Amino acid sequence: MEKLTFTTAEREETLSLYQAIRQEISTSLHDDDEERLRHYLMAAISQQQVVRNEFGLNPILLSFQTAKLVVEEIGLRRDAVIAVLLRPSVEEGFLTIDDAQADYGESVARILRGLQRIQQLYKKNPVVESENFRNLLLSFAEDMRVILIMIADRVNLMRQIRDTNAESTKREVSEEAAYLYAPLAHKLGLYKLKSELEDLSLKYLEHDAYYHIKDKLSETKKSRDAYIDGFIKPVEERLREAGLHFHIKGRTKSIHSIWQKMKKQRCPFEGVYDLFAIRIILDVSDEHLEPKDLHRREIMQCWQTFAIITSMYQPNPKRLRDWLSVPKSNGYESLHITVLGPGQKWVEVQIRTERMDAVAERGVAAHWRYKGVKGESGLDEWLSNIRSMLETADGLEAMDQFKMDLYEDEVFVFTPKGDLYKFAKGATVLDFAYHIHSKIGNQCTGARINGKVVSLRQQLQSGDQVEIVTSSQQKPRQEWLSIVKTSRAKSKIRLALKETQVKEGLFAKEMLERKFKNRKLEMEDSVMQQLVKKLGFKEMSDFYRQVASGELDINTVIDRYVELQQGDQPVTGNNVAESAANFVLENAQLSPLTTHPSDDVLIIDRNLKGVDYQLARCCQPIYGDKVFGFVTVSGGIKIHREDCPNAPELKKRFGYRVVRAVWSGKGASQYAITLRVIGNDDIGIVNNLTNIISRDEKLVLRSINIDSHDGLFSGNLTIMIDDTTRLDALLKKLRGIKGVKQVERF
Repeated sequence: MEKLTFTTAEREETLSLYQAIRQEISTSLHDDDEERLRHYLMAAISQQQVVRNEFGLNPILLSFQTAKLVVEEIGLRRDAVIAVLLRPSVEEGFLTIDDAQADYGESVARILRGLQRIQQLYKKNPVVESENFRNLLLSFAEDMRVILIMIADRVNLMRQIRDTNAESTKREVSEEAAYLYAPLAHKLGLYKLKSELEDLSLKYLEHDAYYHIKDKLSETKKSRDAYIDGFIKPVEERLREAGLHFHIKGRTKSIHSIWQKMKKQRCPFEGVYDLFAIRIILDVSDEHLEPKDLHRREIMQCWQTFAIITSMYQPNPKRLRDWLSVPKSNGYESLHITVLGPGQKWVEVQIRTERMDAVAERGVAAHWRYKGVKGESGLDEWLSNIRSMLETADGLEAMDQFKMDLYEDEVFVFTPKGDLYKFAKGATVLDFAYHIHSKIGNQCTGARINGKVVSLRQQLQSGDQVEIVTSSQQKPRQEWLSIVKTSRAKSKIRLALKETQVKEGLFAKEMLERKFKNRKLEMEDSVMQQLVKKLGFKEMSDFYRQVASGELDINTVIDRYVELQQGDQPVTGNNVAESAANFVLENAQLSPLTTHPSDDVLIIDRNLKGVDYQLARCCQPIYGDKVFGFVTVSGGIKIHREDCPNAPELKKRFGYRVVRAVWSGKGASQYAITLRVIGNDDIGIVNNLTNIISRDEKLVLRSINIDSHDGLFSGNLTIMIDDTTRLDALLKKLRGIKGVKQVERF
């Protein structure tokens, strides 16, 4: 990477940021802080210790920009700012955390340790869009300021990479911002930063959609602001006339929020119902009332406000959401109604009291969860406490002493590929193996945790990287049930033991029948059942299990059978027991199991064998496409193209079920694909299309469906094809036909 040399513009900006930050936090700084910081930073610059990052950005300048953000937007002070500024030197190894602790104290060192631990987590290449990673990130942070700094750092990075050419890294950073940091910022009440993360992610990931909405908003801003004012003023007058105390907030939804609405409702910008959102917050406080009576008054005034609004503007009854009569399970209370305002425009109105708004905004009601982001009670309560801390003056000082006590009953562990799984505390290597796959669990002999070999009884710890070791000779055992902690593993072990018993029973029965045949005896079921009872067994399966394990000697069983069959008569003739030396073991010729795999196969994740996979119908992948695997509920794997229309949603909602997949081999199979063709409705154009396909002996046209209207035709061609190379050649030929306007693969 490029060594760090400050440009003139970077020097000026750094100096300006330094002055602004110093002015904000000067009262919280210790006597020697500035001098020590200047020494470290000047050394880092003069000795070129720090290098530019993958985007070509200056890490020291970035740290100053982030420090200004954590001061102005979040309200953190000395310890957080110093940790942010020292972070580049620590990451490059030119400053130890122990040195930082000696100079600046334990609090700064704790933040730096948290940032370093999270950096190490990223090196394990996890699937960051999974909720498990978000939870592990929180449990690793120790000090909440680490998470706040990470959010600010990502906001700043998203601002600076606007003009970068490193498109793939830019995309990765943007996806992390959307899946990981925006939900955390929302939960912490950092709504401005949350909206900025979402909007910038949309800008970089879906450029056209972002600018389409932005341009639409710019065109209508003046009229929109005037509209909101015009909507609010008559409402304010009517509410005052009714003697209500209140304040009203009016806003336009963010670009990201509008885009989500457009996708969900499948409508254009103009069709978004509630582009305007109005929140009416009532002040119903009365210290003389009992809580029960106060709550009754709150509900009464909310419905009174509702009646006033709906008398002024026509409501849409289908859009009424009553969380006053029956609050949400998480405690959320509010009235939502969409009304038809002036100019026939739909406006969403939310009605609630100061108390209800505080509950919703502070996270006790998990406002982010009702927006569709799932979470857990422990996380909600903990983050809500942090948000309350940040919103009070005393909170900033309390943050210095604050440490996490979260997820004490859960652990988060990695696979070698970076996938992340959550287990109850006390779960073992064997639990992990059965979580991956039943076959891996059945054959588990132990594991390598962080490179060290351990037994299958080893308990898992958060952050462990676990690689299961298997053996084809290993079989499930009864004592395994006492090793595992999860019900999933227990049920799989019981099932495996049952299957093993059935196999052993069949094996024992065949062995008995062969021995009977060698001794020229007929095995009668009625006599055998009598013998089993005489031997003290209630079930035939228990009897056969002991025969298979060798606890019961087969020759003894046969002798007892003969005695039972013939009573006390002497054994004569062909029934005389012969010496084992007179018998020859029959050779069982086992033909090797051979398979004839196709020349083009998929290598899925860790090359797990025995896992079924199918090609997804939604995107029809063929050999050569960039693909990924998605573990279905039934346990099989669906293979999707990376550009599948469902891919973003699958990765966003179910990132933990996404596995890597690549093609291997020569591509000898044929796959069905569908092409959409649009062109001028000229005579013979369909023949031209089919002639192109029929000339290639390796292409098979399975179906064609053409519809003609207004001088144009459009149709779908379903074709059997080998791989993407042949597909690209076919597309080029079809697009070259005169009159063809467009040929696209579904």
